[in-house]
Amino acid sequence: MGWFAALIGTQIQGVAIGWEMYQRTGEALALGLVGLAQAAPTMVLALPAGYLADRFSRRKVVIVSLTGITVTSLCLAVLSYTEGSVPWMYALLVMDATIGRPARSAFLPQLVPRDVYPNAVAWSTSMMQLGWMIGPAVGGVIIVWSVTSAYLAAAMGSTIYAILLLSMNFRATGSAKAEAPMEALFGGLTFLKGNRLVLTLMSLDMFAVLLGGAVYLLPIFAEEILEVGPEGFGWLRAAPAMGAFCMALMIAHLPPMERAGWNLLIAVGAFGAATIVFGLSSSFWLSFGMLFLTGLFDNVSMVIRHTLIQLSTPDAMRGRVSAVSGVFVSASNELGGFESGIVAHYFGPVFSVVSGGIGTIAVVMATGVLSPRLRKQGGLTKP
Repeated sequence: MGWFAALIGTQIQGVAIGWEMYQRTGEALALGLVGLAQAAPTMVLALPAGYLADRFSRRKVVIVSLTGITVTSLCLAVLSYTEGSVPWMYALLVMDATIGRPARSAFLPQLVPRDVYPNAVAWSTSMMQLGWMIGPAVGGVIIVWSVTSAYLAAAMGSTIYAILLLSMNFRATGSAKAEAPMEALFGGLTFLKGNRLVLTLMSLDMFAVLLGGAVYLLPIFAEEILEVGPEGFGWLRAAPAMGAFCMALMIAHLPPMERAGWNLLIAVGAFGAATIVFGLSSSFWLSFGMLFLTGLFDNVSMVIRHTLIQLSTPDAMRGRVSAVSGVFVSASNELGGFESGIVAHYFGPVFSVVSGGIGTIAVVMATGVLSPRLRKQGGLTKP
């Protein structure tokens, strides 16, 4: 529940920062730079963050990270209220990079038995998608009233999470402290080198979302193409989460997945196709529907990827492998936003989104041909 509160706050802040940057600059490139400011430090800090997650108490690492996130949200609120420097806002986004993501990702396998872990992932992603659904919709309403209040809401969410974590304990983590420092630091990369399935899963997700992500350009579509204003922007931001939430509930109640590899390839390919239709649409409801489908198909990918990665990784390595996975996630999401902003700046938002969807389908086809191991992957509990 603490993570859910922090997640809603993060989504509200994401809506606020995207809307404010575009309103103050009028540049698609400004939206791309938001993605770069969030991705670059996360990627740089990933390996140290993974080492910390396996070396020290994961609970304490997350609490320290949440403290830093709260402070940066409060500073963004001050700059927004005073209409302060835009470069300083980018600087705060850089400082907002969390060192706690690998530790938080490694919580669930410590709490849930292996045989029900795929179902636990489905329920966990249901909560995440519910947060992604509620947060942007609430954010769209809040920024109509006050953009500054959106940053304060984000600070409140991370504070709630930190307070609740203070009352919890987790069993001991792995044995990174028994390894040589450099061996421990690069342990996640070493593990991936010997596990081609996990590396393929991460790579497919990274390139597909890197090319096919349209979320960072939604302020342009809402303002100039669909002409629906901040309320419509909030609903567009929430649409992928609505689709993902519905799919997560379906996965949680359906029998265990038997052909995970093929399901993953089909889902990512459908994600790219829905992205293309969204880019070509000038209708709000068609655009909303396509974004809904991108979230629905992306959730299938998320459940398969997260389950196989965590169950393929020893507990002593989960923090560091999660850190490397975080690099791939940041590269696909935030750097995907930067890529979309650059292409939109030079060729327009429609070309950026449509070409990205075509690229996603091409990546799926290449992966299907080059990775027979993924095509043969069966059930989720037998990686």
